[in-house]
Amino acid sequence: MADDLEVLEQLNRDYVASVQHSDVERFEQILAAEFYCSNPDGSLVDRREFLEQTARPVTVSGLEARDVKIRLFGNVAIIHARTTYKTADGATKTGRYTDVWARRDGTWLAVSAHVTRG
Repeated sequence: MADDLEVLEQLNRDYVASVQHSDVERFEQILAAEFYCSNPDGSLVDRREFLEQTARPVTVSGLEARDVKIRLFGNVAIIHARTTYKTADGATKTGRYTDVWARRDGTWLAVSAHVTRG
């Protein structure tokens, strides 16, 4: 379980960094084929649409995950966290996310994400 927690902690850091830096290549490695994301605007996007939106220039900076909680349920993990970031006009904002990960053939893949922003 400790090894799984370490792997998931790193994957969580990779996920947040990939959002901040529009790293489509890393997301292609860690997203399951059936991945879906609920965006802050209420839209639901599939893996292809998520990768397309990730490729667009990021309008926030300093994105950080805080108060990260990882819960393991066998081959499923749920990660909850609070985020802080700055908008293009310099305002500090917060949000939350919940990501669901599934272990497939020994590899953890993100299958779902839900993001809110303040």
